[in-house]
Amino acid sequence: MTSLISRTRRLFFAALLTVLALSALARIVSASIASMPDGTEATPSPPAPAALLCPPSSEVSDLLRAIAVRDAELEERERQVALREQDARLARQEIRASLEEMATARAALEARMFVSDSASEEDVARLVTVYEGMKPKDAAALFETMDAGFAAGFLGRMRPDAAAAIFSSLSPEQAYALSVWIAGRNANAAREGEE
Repeated sequence: MTSLISRTRRLFFAALLTVLALSALARIVSASIASMPDGTEATPSPPAPAALLCPPSSEVSDLLRAIAVRDAELEERERQVALREQDARLARQEIRASLEEMATARAALEARMFVSDSASEEDVARLVTVYEGMKPKDAAALFETMDAGFAAGFLGRMRPDAAAAIFSSLSPEQAYALSVWIAGRNANAAREGEE
């Protein structure tokens, strides 16, 4: 694109110089014709070399200065565009690198979470087995001290006969609180399934 603009600029300047040269030639021819006496067939003497050179008018000088200023402005804009394109390329490369790093980090995090979830699940399953193997009165004493939501999580995973034996050994208040937690969890699951 820069080479196309440079070629266009060169063609413009070549055309402008051609117009200026033709203008000077027209002035010379005009001056020659004007210096010929009327009605004389004799060959006129050529004008002096200084007369052939027409000094540039102030309009032409102003035009040339304006063109030079415009050319400098265009070159500066081209330089700024090239810098922006380079910055954009660098930014795209940095974004790609960041996205690749994020994808790698996400994969590593998901792997860790899977291992952590598996370990947690194994630990909870082991505790459920321990509570199921305890005497119902001893397990009920532990469940009395637990938070209702926490205890409900264990009871919900137990075999129904083991959970029933522990429930029968709980205080009525704690048994009710655990029942509400378990029923509420299942009610929310049913509502989420309907949506």
